[in-house]
Amino acid sequence: MGRSDSPRPGGDVARGAAVSGSQARFVWYELMTTDVEAAKAFYTKVVGWGTQDVSAPGIPYILFTAAGATISGLTDLSDAARQMGAKPSWIGYVGVDDVDAATERVAGLGGAVLVPPQEIPNVSRFSIVTDPQKATLALLKWLKPGRQQPDELDSPGAVGWHELLAADSEKAAAFYDELFGWERVEAEIDAPKTYRLFAAGGQTAGSIFTKPPSLPIPHWLYYFNVADIDAAAKRVKAGGGKILHGPTAVPVGGRMVQCADPQGALFALVGERKLNAPGYFERAAPGDRSPAQSGASSAAAGFTAKWFGPRK
Repeated sequence: MGRSDSPRPGGDVARGAAVSGSQARFVWYELMTTDVEAAKAFYTKVVGWGTQDVSAPGIPYILFTAAGATISGLTDLSDAARQMGAKPSWIGYVGVDDVDAATERVAGLGGAVLVPPQEIPNVSRFSIVTDPQKATLALLKWLKPGRQQPDELDSPGAVGWHELLAADSEKAAAFYDELFGWERVEAEIDAPKTYRLFAAGGQTAGSIFTKPPSLPIPHWLYYFNVADIDAAAKRVKAGGGKILHGPTAVPVGGRMVQCADPQGALFALVGERKLNAPGYFERAAPGDRSPAQSGASSAAAGFTAKWFGPRK
């Protein structure tokens, strides 16, 4: 991967100009870790994902799959990143029409660029950035069509919720609104000012809220759908991971648990409690609603979303 030699010109970029109406959604997720094989074994057991090895010489890369869809990638945390103090972590990629312009816009809004726009030939163009509060995110444009996330956030094995634990939720929400054009979704049941639901690409996709002081670093947390939350939590512990919070019920059905994998990467699970789940990816019965469908934020349990139109 090489750095771009043709940066975009400077100047003002209109709000959301680097994204289109069908973009500004999370389109990819990647785990960078210190032990690829151990992480592969852990997540296939915990979430029930399948795998596909697409490694190149010297560059391990595993695709996680579920129900015929490609969900995320797994790769090695580079020596250079480790020397800079980087730890195993999940990172989400937001789809944009122009990676260079969006990256420049991040810097103009007070964020920082960790990895400038680069291209993986015939695959994608991407950059890695932080928001002004140091939460890490990536920007991505696929160079070939066809690699898409499941349309429904409650799809089996998919990422069902996106949660930003910010130092200041109002300032964080203003940054992402300006960058991506994300829409505010009203919350019911006396939601505090520090809690905010957002819609991306026509879907209510997650929440932004002010983190508790006990969490030192703002970060994004990604929730993977499972059929039986209690069984999955047991698999986390059996696989050497840690349960940090939960399993905890959310108001409109379903439960969540927040975890760390054996290498220390943070993630979360969301699903139902089932006594006799026949498989990882059993679909919920008609009328059941996952936290993603209800708009319930796990870490801000007690709030539900008030929808503005259908989820696409």
